[in-house]
Amino acid sequence: MAGNGVASIGECMLELSGQAGPNWRMGFAGDTFNTLWALHALSGDRPATYVSAFGDDPFSHDQIGFFAQNGIGIGASPVIAGARPGLYAISLAGAERSFTYWRGDAAARQLASDPVALAKSLQNQSLVYFSGITLAILDEAPRKALLAAIAIARGAGSRIAFDPNYRPRLWRKREDAQAAILEALAVTDIALPTFPDEQMLFGDTTPEATAERLGEIVGEIVVKNGEDPALVVSNGVIARVPAVHVAAPVDTTGAGDSFNGGYLAARLAGHAPTEAAGYAHRVAAAVVQVRGALAPFEVLRNAFAG
Repeated sequence: MAGNGVASIGECMLELSGQAGPNWRMGFAGDTFNTLWALHALSGDRPATYVSAFGDDPFSHDQIGFFAQNGIGIGASPVIAGARPGLYAISLAGAERSFTYWRGDAAARQLASDPVALAKSLQNQSLVYFSGITLAILDEAPRKALLAAIAIARGAGSRIAFDPNYRPRLWRKREDAQAAILEALAVTDIALPTFPDEQMLFGDTTPEATAERLGEIVGEIVVKNGEDPALVVSNGVIARVPAVHVAAPVDTTGAGDSFNGGYLAARLAGHAPTEAAGYAHRVAAAVVQVRGALAPFEVLRNAFAG
């Protein structure tokens, strides 16, 4: 039987943001960590675990320490001698962002190298979350090991949430991404795609087309679409939940990830899918009004509370 915890699987990188001349602010972020950050902030006393692989360098030590300071553990994630975290920098044009990455040999690429440790990290979790980026950083064999571990957790009672989060530069070819994401959807209970990504990857013409395609595999779907309404599908019922307009966003980094965290926190709290999407929109609107991917916990909680 699943326990009370929440786990997120993927890569947390060093984040350089807030450039002022030659100076940058360094933090820690990555799509699945951003989601766990929001989910943890909004989920009360639920234990939170970030499942990955880490290096043994000073930056990795600082990263694990930062997690611990904020109540997030790493479970049985391996610490690999000589490895180090990936790095990315956020460049802003107004509030819109672009990213530059250094991640080719990041420790997180070995997150499924120890199947026993991976399975242990996923035991007794109420919710397990992962993304298309989690899949993309793994070679084929560890990717299949990851999906097998997730399927075991699901069979033991964990609810599985997945954001396809397609990033073309991480995949050798489009067909590889399509195949891996379809395999992931087969072990998923809650799908949280973004329409432009699905349009790029699968050629969907509308959010409704995305929902219809995914509805053949997954029972609960939320199709995000920027400032347009989210399309929520559950038990065959479709609803559109309007986004919260922000007149002057500061930084859109992490908005979709935080939406996911808000949605999953609301669902764990017992809210219906359409209600949960409303909570999620409020959280995302708060996040785009701060710099960097991680908004302070109180900002997230105040947005969630309305």
